[in-house]
Amino acid sequence: MTDAYTAFIIDDDAAVRHSLMLMIEQEGIPVRVFDSAEAFLDEYSLHDKGCIIVDIHMPGMDGLRLQEILQNRQCTLPIIFLTGFGTIPQSVKAMKAGALDFLTKPIARTELVAGIRSAFSECEKQMRASKHNRKAKSFFLKLTEREKEVMALVVQGLANKEIAALLSISHRTVEIHRKNIMRKSGVANLLELVQLVNDSGADEYNLSNG
Repeated sequence: MTDAYTAFIIDDDAAVRHSLMLMIEQEGIPVRVFDSAEAFLDEYSLHDKGCIIVDIHMPGMDGLRLQEILQNRQCTLPIIFLTGFGTIPQSVKAMKAGALDFLTKPIARTELVAGIRSAFSECEKQMRASKHNRKAKSFFLKLTEREKEVMALVVQGLANKEIAALLSISHRTVEIHRKNIMRKSGVANLLELVQLVNDSGADEYNLSNG
C-alpha cells in the first residue's frame, strides 16, 4: 500500500474520517482513510508500515473482528481504537488482544498525534523483531541435526570437551560443528548466538536449555 509510515483510518462516518484526516495531515503524517474494515483488508499488505486507527462499532465487520483477523495474519501494525461509546469490557478485550490504545471521540489533535507517533515507534520495534525472527528461522533451517545438538549444549555454556563426551564424538568434531554454527548464524560471538536462540524461542527448534 505504501512504503512510508502511514496512519490508516477506518471509520464508517464520513465526517469523522475527514476530521481525523485533516488533523493528521496538518502534522505532516501520511494518512489513508477507509469506510469499512473490509475495504482496508482489500488493500492491506504485510509490508505496510504505520498504525491503524479504527472505530469499534461499524456496519459489517467491527473493529474487534478486524483486530482478530490481523493478528491471524501476523500484522505488525499497532492498533488504536477510537470510539464514541466503547464499553469497559470492549476496551479490556481490545487491550488484552494487543491494542496499543483505546481512545474516545471527540479527541484532541495533540492526543491523537501523540498516540500515532507512539504507534509508529511500536511498529518499528515489531518490524525489527519480525525481521530478527525470520533471520533466526532461516538460520535453524541451515543446521544439521548434529549441529543443533551441539548448539543446544554450546548455548548452555558447556566446553568443547564436555560436549564431546556427552555426544560421544571427538573434541575436533565439536570444534568443526561449532565453527559451522557460528558461520551459518552470522553472529560475531557466543553471546550473540545465545541471544539469537533465546529471541527466536528454543522450544520451537527443539533446543531446550534444560
